[in-house]
Amino acid sequence: MNRKSGRPLSYFPYFLALILFLLMCSCSLPRILVLEDPLTPEEHINLGVTYEKKGEFENAVVEYEKAAKKLPAAYVYIGNVYFQQDRLQDAEAYYRKAVRKDPENGDAFNNLAWLYYTKKDNLEEAERLALKAIELDPSKEARYRDTLQKIRTLRKETGK
Repeated sequence: MNRKSGRPLSYFPYFLALILFLLMCSCSLPRILVLEDPLTPEEHINLGVTYEKKGEFENAVVEYEKAAKKLPAAYVYIGNVYFQQDRLQDAEAYYRKAVRKDPENGDAFNNLAWLYYTKKDNLEEAERLALKAIELDPSKEARYRDTLQKIRTLRKETGK
């Protein structure tokens, strides 16, 4: 009871203040949500290349995967990372994906051909892929022709 007014004390304002205080203390700090990726696919590729040069292959693949959502050529980069790690089955899967999603990409055809050459397997297909790479991108003919020549030499040596 309040001595002066004779009315009962109301604890409601104190209770409300306590609830508000507890709610404010238990809330986390504001979060910043990025709804759109601020980087372009090319920027993700560049970041992936930087990670790859530093030997941070997992981070490189993450960046290349982000780029691949809009730029199918990024699948070649992923294949290259796996090739470097001697994960040839994974590399093959990504080179094939690059060929399927970006059928005008000479590097995808050439890299898949080089993978078969490295494995000494599927050499007839490798030769066909190298020829296709030359057809698709004559500006890189010297590089692709080198792949083709090595495949043909190996085919002669192995009889495959």
